[in-house]
Amino acid sequence: MSEKPVLLDVTGEVATVTLNRPAARNAISGAMLSELRSTMAELGGNEDIGAIVLTGTDPAFCAGLDLKELSSNQNLLDDGNRDVPPGWPWKPPPQPIIGAVNGATITGGLEFALHCDFLVASERAVFADTHARVGVLPAWGLSVRLPQRVGFAMARRMSFTGDFVDARRALEAGLVTQVVAHEDLLPMAQGLAATIAANHRPAVLALHQSYERIEADISEGAVALELEAAGTWRRSGQTDGIGDRVPGVISRGRGQANL
Repeated sequence: MSEKPVLLDVTGEVATVTLNRPAARNAISGAMLSELRSTMAELGGNEDIGAIVLTGTDPAFCAGLDLKELSSNQNLLDDGNRDVPPGWPWKPPPQPIIGAVNGATITGGLEFALHCDFLVASERAVFADTHARVGVLPAWGLSVRLPQRVGFAMARRMSFTGDFVDARRALEAGLVTQVVAHEDLLPMAQGLAATIAANHRPAVLALHQSYERIEADISEGAVALELEAAGTWRRSGQTDGIGDRVPGVISRGRGQANL
């Protein structure tokens, strides 16, 4: 029997969601994405949960879309789920999400991370946007959210080169808020979540909603432009050769990230 692609642990008022395909470096399969969306929706409707931690089963946070599955099923790029807002991988819950980045965080995995309210990282964390290596364009808001975190020049450097950024550089760029020893990462993230959950719950949720509404107001037009570019790219047939590029993309990524 295969393992569940997403694990959920609830301790007190803190929920920890763990991406759980370690043999595939937690790459995003259709089953994982569906399970993650269901889990986030479940937590969003649970008034007993005050904060969420999102992490991955070692050795990676998330290596992005499963390229082997993507090469034969491009519906991974657009599954038609109308419950998920444009530019989001899941329907956003009302609670804050802390990303506990424990390892490689690549492309779709980086987009997952960018949809957390803030990130803390293990010393082993590395980050990359390899859309240009694979031959696809982002559609979960990366070209909007990444420059908001690290600035336009750094975002363009990451996207155009596909090169990996280590935890120290990510901290300097503002992508993560703190870097800690690997074994301290999850306890620290869960401690931050517990601190959030212990605050006045209605105030936290209202403040979180305010942040989300402001960001949406700023970004709505930009997200629409990203989706337009991604759709045009797909309709042009440029994604048809993904399968041929998969071995090279995986080999180059492993060489840079020590995967």
